[in-house]
Amino acid sequence: MNNNQFSKKYDLEERTAKFGEQIISFCRSVKSDKLADPILNQLLRSGTSIGANYMEANGASSKKDFQNKIFICKKEAQETKHWLRMTKSFMPEKVKVIDLLWKEAQELTLIFQKISSSLRN
Repeated sequence: MNNNQFSKKYDLEERTAKFGEQIISFCRSVKSDKLADPILNQLLRSGTSIGANYMEANGASSKKDFQNKIFICKKEAQETKHWLRMTKSFMPEKVKVIDLLWKEAQELTLIFQKISSSLRN
């Protein structure tokens, strides 16, 4: 892995944006119905807000503001994992893609948790 690939893998701005795009793509692939719509709406909101809150964190006006936005990123990633689990319960045919999205949401949760912990110490 060269330096360029290494920096891309850990570019959180890009990573959270790509994750949001994957969530959008997934939600578009699901047939609309009374059960799916509210759950997918929640998934779409939490999954895309991780990147938006990370962008806000990068423009934070203070360390406390930055810390708060990072904490929100973590909360949104955790919420996304919940909605992915709910989606899995009524879409067994999409388990593979849901599991991949869940894994990325979990990794993002751990990254933002680590950033939060570092800021407190």
